Formats: sequence, structure tokens, C-alpha cells
Amino acid sequence: MKKVLLAGVIALGVMSQAAMAAGDAAAGKAKTAACAACHGPDGNSAAPTFPKLAGQGERYLIKQLQDIKSKVRPVPAMMGLLDNFNNQDFADMAAYFSSQKGSVSQAKKDLVTKGEQIYRAGVKDRGIPACTACHSPSGSGNPPAGFPRLSGQHADYIATQLKAYRAAADGDAAGRSNDGDTKPMRAIAAHLTDSEIAAVSSYVSGLH
Repeated sequence: MKKVLLAGVIALGVMSQAAMAAGDAAAGKAKTAACAACHGPDGNSAAPTFPKLAGQGERYLIKQLQDIKSKVRPVPAMMGLLDNFNNQDFADMAAYFSSQKGSVSQAKKDLVTKGEQIYRAGVKDRGIPACTACHSPSGSGNPPAGFPRLSGQHADYIATQLKAYRAAADGDAAGRSNDGDTKPMRAIAAHLTDSEIAAVSSYVSGLH
């Protein structure tokens, strides 16, 4: 029976990956024209408040687009912008951005040591795990699992998201809570201080 269940899980995983591969990058390029104003024509945003999408995993991008459209993840700057797009559009847009090469930002030298310690070893006395477990040692994430790429992302954007997860963990409805039923990011961010958030955010911005 266990073998049958395992085979079923594997089959579902293969089907899921097939669905993720259905996006058309060429079609996605045309559909992302309006995204260029904030995220850059190739997904490399120049503004630190807007995330870089280039090189990001397709599964993660699709979920964020769906969550933003359904308001599961409130993003005021994108209010209504996705209303006329469907899941196929999202798959195409994700395929395009995923195919682009992400740029690398510059970490602050005085925060590298502290940021690297948190990213690679966590904070053991508070039970905070290493970021590498989900986001990989290089910061490339885990695309099949839907864990996002952090390498090169704007430090300001990462810090904002961690604080939003922390706010949600504290019961703030305006915080970010679309990290799943197990709440991994809320659980981690809830125990990070502002200085730790600043350090790890800076570190991954220069990680490549």
C-alpha cells in the first residue's frame, strides 16, 4: 500500500512539473510589457522596493501572481493589474522571467559576517534554521519545491518581506501570510530582530 501511495505522489509531482513546463516564454515576454515599468523589461528591477523577477523559479512566480490576483497576498501597487490575466498567462509570464538572467546587487561590507552567519547557520539559541535549507547555499532557491531565489535580490525588498511575515506572525492582517499552512517564513521572521533582518537581507543581495 505504501508503494502505491508513493507512486501516486511521484506521479502527481511529475504531472505538476509538466504543468509548470507549459508556460511559453515568447508569449510571456509580450504579456509582461506592463511589468517593465516597475520590474524592468527583463525582470531586473532598478528600484530597491520592487523585486527582481529575472531567474526566479516558475512555480514560485505563478503562485505569487495567483495570490496577488486573488488578494491572498495584498500588494497595493499591483491592485487590479492582474485582473484580466488567467493561469495560462501567469505560466507564460513566469516562463519568460524565469528564463532571464538575474543581476547581482552589492552587500554592505560591515554586514557580511553577521548576514552570512544567519544565512548559513541560522540562530541556534532561538531555533532559527539556516536559510540554505530552502534557498540553497548559493541563494538559487529550490524551483521544483517553489522556494524562491534570493541571490541578487534587493536588500530593501527582502527586508520588507521579512518584516511583513513577522507582522503576520504577530496577528497583523496587513502582513504577509502566503507562505503556506505550515507558516515557515512567519515562524522564522517572528524571531528575527531588525538588525538580523538587515544583515541577512544585505548578505543575500550580493550572494551569487
